[in-house]
Amino acid sequence: SPLASPQETLMGKYGEDAKLIYELQDQGGELLALRYDLTVPFARYLAMNKIANMKRYHVAKVYRRDNPATTRGRYREFYQCDFDIAGQFDPMIPDAECLKIVHEILSDLQLGDFLIKVNDRRILNGVFAVCGIPESKFITTCSTVDKLDKMPWEEVRSEMVGEKGLSPEAADHIGEYVQLHGGLDLIERLLQDPKLSQHKLAKEGLGDMKLLFEYLTLFGIAGKISFDLSLARGLDYYTGVIFEAVLLQQENDHVEESVSVGSVAGGGRYDGLVGMFDPKGRKVPCVGVSIGIERIFSILEQRVEASGEKVRTTETQVLVATPQKHLLAARLKLISELWDAGIKAEMLYKKDPKLLKQLQYCEDTGIPLAAIVGEQELTDGVVKLRDVATREEVRM
Repeated sequence: SPLASPQETLMGKYGEDAKLIYELQDQGGELLALRYDLTVPFARYLAMNKIANMKRYHVAKVYRRDNPATTRGRYREFYQCDFDIAGQFDPMIPDAECLKIVHEILSDLQLGDFLIKVNDRRILNGVFAVCGIPESKFITTCSTVDKLDKMPWEEVRSEMVGEKGLSPEAADHIGEYVQLHGGLDLIERLLQDPKLSQHKLAKEGLGDMKLLFEYLTLFGIAGKISFDLSLARGLDYYTGVIFEAVLLQQENDHVEESVSVGSVAGGGRYDGLVGMFDPKGRKVPCVGVSIGIERIFSILEQRVEASGEKVRTTETQVLVATPQKHLLAARLKLISELWDAGIKAEMLYKKDPKLLKQLQYCEDTGIPLAAIVGEQELTDGVVKLRDVATREEVRM
């Protein structure tokens, strides 16, 4: 999908986050914008090509006119890695697979302890409805609730009352629900809730959530999943289950409670998005997840820095070196043979480098071997292979 789309393609899909869309003003009569994520372009692609069934991953850059915070991995231009399943399938099977993939990625990267929070837009809407919030305020209330992971409840409550115009009673009522989190036990409890169980959408959402947890248990990952009613995901296009993966950081050895260091992946179900781009309004149900690559990199970089270990930045297997002057031709011939044989080789881009400098370069970059050709080696038709770490040499 192209980097720049017509502005109307992106508008009306992201709720309050729309203010972060990078707009390119009047380019020869066209109003364009840089893509904000990979989900909306994917939905447009499905609609344009009349594809009703697809499973794919996509790694590419997206753009947000945000305040950068490079230490936390927040940039205006950054990579996302998305995985999506589009098609008409039975409830919660593809959704469970998306969560399995997030679990697998975060486990394999060994980023430390993590938690995947899940919720459902239908349950949230049910909560808002039984708390007396008019439907016109669902989406703005959603984006306020979504700040609960960054702000204490008191601040979220005052934003609801002060900025969003909710009554204090309604806000307190919401507070009773959105501070709940748990697993199957909580789902069962809410299914018995006298008000929520009367709300058709919330009941559907809770039924699906129960199913999801059964599948996650079969996948063996339910221990890392938390049903969390404060999770809202501020974007407009989510219609069902939503999820977000956060890394947990032990404060110190004496503290049991772990704190979140921020979201590294998020996603959910967006069943209505493809229909927005289809001229006939044909819907294709979709569920997907997005991994924040920069966010993960910044965590890995901080970890390496803290450990003080040297990271090898090259895969080079051997450095072709010469001990005397006027032997550039010998180096070029040998390195060419190595390259042709598929061996990762390097040499210094100098006519007559000193041997010590070449060996020092191997040590600095972690290249394990040096292939040395001097006048004597050329006469004897051999190459001297040196193990940089042990300084052992063999002629071959």
